[in-house]
Amino acid sequence: MSVVTTILYFLITIIILVFVHEFGHFLAAKLCRMRVDKFYLFFDFFNLRFFKFVKGDTEYGIGVFPLGGYVKVAGMIDESMDKDFIDKPPQTWEFRSKPVWQRMFVITAGVIMNTLLAFLIFYTINLVQGRTRIETTIVGYVSQNSIAQKYGIIPGDKIVSINAEPIEYWDEVRGNIFIERMGEDVNLKIERNGSFKEIFISKNDLRDIGERTFGIFPPDMEPEIQQVLVDKPAGKVGLQSGDVIIEANGEKINHSQQFVDIIKANPDKDISFKWMRNGAEMSGVVKPDSDSTIGIGVGKYIGVVKNINYNVITAIPQGFDDLWHYGVVLFMKSMWKIIKGDIAFSKAVGGPVKIAQYAGQSAEGGFLSFLGFMAMLSITLAIINILPFPALDGGHFIFLLYEGIFRKPVSHKVQIVVQNLGFIILMLFMAFVVYNDIIHI
Repeated sequence: MSVVTTILYFLITIIILVFVHEFGHFLAAKLCRMRVDKFYLFFDFFNLRFFKFVKGDTEYGIGVFPLGGYVKVAGMIDESMDKDFIDKPPQTWEFRSKPVWQRMFVITAGVIMNTLLAFLIFYTINLVQGRTRIETTIVGYVSQNSIAQKYGIIPGDKIVSINAEPIEYWDEVRGNIFIERMGEDVNLKIERNGSFKEIFISKNDLRDIGERTFGIFPPDMEPEIQQVLVDKPAGKVGLQSGDVIIEANGEKINHSQQFVDIIKANPDKDISFKWMRNGAEMSGVVKPDSDSTIGIGVGKYIGVVKNINYNVITAIPQGFDDLWHYGVVLFMKSMWKIIKGDIAFSKAVGGPVKIAQYAGQSAEGGFLSFLGFMAMLSITLAIINILPFPALDGGHFIFLLYEGIFRKPVSHKVQIVVQNLGFIILMLFMAFVVYNDIIHI
């Protein structure tokens, strides 16, 4: 995917998520009859903005820095550094003059909206697409020099369980190894030629885990071309969607990943290959770019699948289950593994660059794939924002919780110092995350 397209999908993702979050604060403030002074998409540090306009009491605008957004509610101490109102009598339309429960509602409304968006996306995906399960746990192909090959896994092995959890579908193999067990030791129980064998894989070998680095793939993955970028080597040589690769460098191709491995192993080298198109055999020579790609999506599963469909009612509990599991559970598990050091912080935390990359990659899988990525990001944004850290929604909520319990607010001076300090720390953290993104491109 081109850089321009990747940036476009990044902007679409960020604009939607930030707008939904900030609109939650805005709407809640309006419902509670609070005056909203500003509603900004992205930050306008140093008054740098693309445009602004004023309607009623509110200034609307788009800032230059795509690191988030903000809604400034009158009479609220936040990271805007505005404290002119402190020495003036409270006004009925100010944040500080409203009951604690209303202020809590305004503070949490952004998180509520992001959570609701994530649920609606999960619900829609389940309703429209349902679930497809690959009904096999047999290893069809093992990549050369992969972790799986190192530990002696061979084609034909049937994975029975992972860390004592029974496995029925290949989707569960992927989910358990690459997501659920990330940063953990993995114990595979396999069946080979009628006998069972335990294979223990140390977490030290799984730090840079991915499907290709681990190296196992299901059988029946036909090497059929799904996508072709016309300006890349594959497009220039004439490959089209629907072509089936049958040979590369004199080697018969039986599995899509087999062809991918040949491409990856030969950057800037000519590869002679053959393919079938509408019953006719064709041939050509392709030279992968220096990043070992030729601009294709290859692989079509032709084995047995199980389709699970949902209706407008049954999609509801499944949507909530996805929201809880893929959002809350996996996020908390990942955070705990980062704290323990099982997952490297620099590789687990991503900023704008990584978000852009993942947005582009998910879009290549289709519209619903892109929506799924957005749902994951939306619930992650909600969880991060509700953490009890100064300058985040959770930090504001803690001050309100204190006020609700002890019947008196935290002093303005303390709130200003804590919020401003928290905001500075967040900006420094964001700068680190962006730097980390860049050095790992």
